[in-house]
Amino acid sequence: MAKDMTLLWGAGSPPCWRVMIVLEEKGLQGYKEERLYFEKMEQKSQKVLDWNPRGQLPTFKFGDKCLNESYAACMYLENHFKSQGNKLIPDDENEVALMYQRMMEGINLTQKSGDVIYYDWKVPEGERHDSAVKRNKENLTTEVKLWEGYLKKVQGGYLAGKTFSLADVIVYPSICYLFYFGLCEKKYPKLACYYNRLRERPSIKATWPPNWLENSKGGDILKDI
Repeated sequence: MAKDMTLLWGAGSPPCWRVMIVLEEKGLQGYKEERLYFEKMEQKSQKVLDWNPRGQLPTFKFGDKCLNESYAACMYLENHFKSQGNKLIPDDENEVALMYQRMMEGINLTQKSGDVIYYDWKVPEGERHDSAVKRNKENLTTEVKLWEGYLKKVQGGYLAGKTFSLADVIVYPSICYLFYFGLCEKKYPKLACYYNRLRERPSIKATWPPNWLENSKGGDILKDI
């Protein structure tokens, strides 16, 4: 089956990483893949646009099906290969409900992180305001505190409980992004413990962004969060 799959991806991108983790968890190694480079704007290349008119990564094709949204690709792969590899949807109904809740909340974490990390890139120099930077950091601080609190309450060490699930697949790369850009581990001990423990999971080790291996820190822009 994996030989019928093609993934175009960018290193360090949480959406790309999610799909790669699921492919590992489901034992779907051997798919065709190509690393593209955001700094070269290769996500806007014709190769990508032919499959993904948004010009974004990941771009994932399975047979004649294109699944270019990471949530969609992850959920489809788990459903299609539910009896293969590691099961990523818990048996316990309470955990299933919490899994879906945390998955969808992950959108907020990704968005608010990007608002801080990429503010200078997104906003033209003449339109930047210190008040906007401050507001974005306050919003992200509130969000990160929520996730620290979630991990304090959950029983079992994963985002939905005792089972590694799609919630972890979706949210873990975004949490890694926080620490890569300088989030203080001492300030958020539950998040730090979760981050460091899951780093040893085989699917995550196998797909760790290669540029992060070369440079373990992307900066300290989140040190005050």
